[in-house]
Amino acid sequence: MPRSMSARRPGRLDVATVAGLALAVGGIVGGLVWEGGHVQEILKPTAAVIVLGGTFGAVLVTSSMKAVNGAIRAFADLFFEETHSPEALVEEIVGYAAKARKSGVVSLEQDAETVADPFLQKALTLAVDGTDLQELRRMMELEIEVEEHQVDTYARVFESAGGYAPTIGIIGAVLGLIQVMKHLADIDEVGKGIATAFVATIYGVGFANVLFLPAGGKLRARAQERSRQRELVLEGVISIVEGMNPKMIRSKLAAYCAHDPAVPRKAAAA
Repeated sequence: MPRSMSARRPGRLDVATVAGLALAVGGIVGGLVWEGGHVQEILKPTAAVIVLGGTFGAVLVTSSMKAVNGAIRAFADLFFEETHSPEALVEEIVGYAAKARKSGVVSLEQDAETVADPFLQKALTLAVDGTDLQELRRMMELEIEVEEHQVDTYARVFESAGGYAPTIGIIGAVLGLIQVMKHLADIDEVGKGIATAFVATIYGVGFANVLFLPAGGKLRARAQERSRQRELVLEGVISIVEGMNPKMIRSKLAAYCAHDPAVPRKAAAA
């Protein structure tokens, strides 16, 4: 009997995301200190309030509240990755294929109830229920398309924020310069005020290029990865229903592993 596995096991810290943010912030702050500056010079709560508040407000005008809430939840998930093993998933599908070839597709009914991956479970259940192959493909492809559209909506929220933040930062700088103009009689205060005014610009450009735009890009990259995995599952289940030889199924699905950077070449070619 094939062993039920999940190709996605959530909960592992995404080292790339954490390390990337740390490197970006560290590089910026480190460069400032190297040039003789002080961290306190860029720690301006008012500038952060102007940039984040203005950007969030602009995003709400552009997007629906539902999309913004979903994007916030998706952002929290960016710090954790779903460990996946296409190779293990292929072996699981091949195991189901061997059993179905011996005892029929209906024999997979109990296995379908214990499958950890929801997409594979749904596809197997439809197959066991005798769903027409064309209809099965349409239903599962629709599910893939809907999730891709949902993630694209969340990614566009971050891309919108990345577009607005630098401009809001400029607005913050102008507001700071307006305050500076009130103290032209004191040249020392003018110099300090100008320096402080431009902190909002740094925040705007920084949030856009270190946080918002990269977050949108990573959401899309993960969505593409999930879609490839689901295409693997769909092709595997359809091949089972068609009665394809398990060895042929393994060879057919190996193409998905060969293009997955998480799978070593030797393992994919096995």
